[in-house]
Amino acid sequence: QGNFSDLGDIFGDIFGDIFGGARGGRGRGQGGSAQTRGRDLAYEMELTLEEAVKGLSKEIRVTCLEGCQTCKGTGAKAGTTPTTCQHCRGTGHVQMQHGFVAIQQPCPVCHGARQVVKDPCPDCQGQGRQKATKTLSVKIPPGVDSGDRIRLAGEGEGGLQGGASGDLYVQFNVKEHALFKRNGQDLHVEVPIDFGIAALGGEVAVPTLEGKANLTVPAETQTGKQFRLRGKGVRALRGGHVGDLFCHVVVETPIRLDSEQKELLQKLTESMKADGKNHTPRAKTWFDSVKAFFGGE
Repeated sequence: QGNFSDLGDIFGDIFGDIFGGARGGRGRGQGGSAQTRGRDLAYEMELTLEEAVKGLSKEIRVTCLEGCQTCKGTGAKAGTTPTTCQHCRGTGHVQMQHGFVAIQQPCPVCHGARQVVKDPCPDCQGQGRQKATKTLSVKIPPGVDSGDRIRLAGEGEGGLQGGASGDLYVQFNVKEHALFKRNGQDLHVEVPIDFGIAALGGEVAVPTLEGKANLTVPAETQTGKQFRLRGKGVRALRGGHVGDLFCHVVVETPIRLDSEQKELLQKLTESMKADGKNHTPRAKTWFDSVKAFFGGE
């Protein structure tokens, strides 16, 4: 389904609720709490185009550090509690004098936690966390695209010594489709037609994400002609706008002709040459350009 990794504090404050991040770092409780918020994690989820367009719910399994159930995240053995570090007097740092300069450094005893655990929990060795695997249900909204992400608040790494858990960011990667190319809310599809329909016009069935649709091809249609089917694209993620489906026509040259078919085509070619009309305007324009390039020869 995907893989996940540590995001640390890279999201900061600049992202919003659905496609954003949350701050990491040490808690700011009163009285110099030693609690530290867990790190944010990222999970990459691969989706088909149909899944991304329609939306769905998917279950994922994530293995990360969770709050220890034995000590309830405190890191202390049952019946005991962490105590204020006496070396730094609960500040989490100490000052070292180097000549005339005082340098502040993390406390070498509590390592900045401001508290020490004298009797550590035997299950988590005083960390307040254990590695665990959990199953989460992710609700994917219709219209997501590659690079979009959603936030699962509190589902990241567990905090140290009872601190708040980080968040889990699920980032989407939409796989390439066999038929459709996506560009925002619009879809593009290549539609091969035979030269008879291209010359005389007619109807062809084209695929859409909702099933087949009929496309009316006018007479004298050339390769590269583009037709738009309105409202057959992708619904916008945050609104009701629906994109369009663009059909790109490719005129196919017939192959494996028998002798009778070749004879008929030969007669058609001779007939078009004889009537004096310009049946291939693009070719004529091209040959005129080539002629001008070589000085009119």
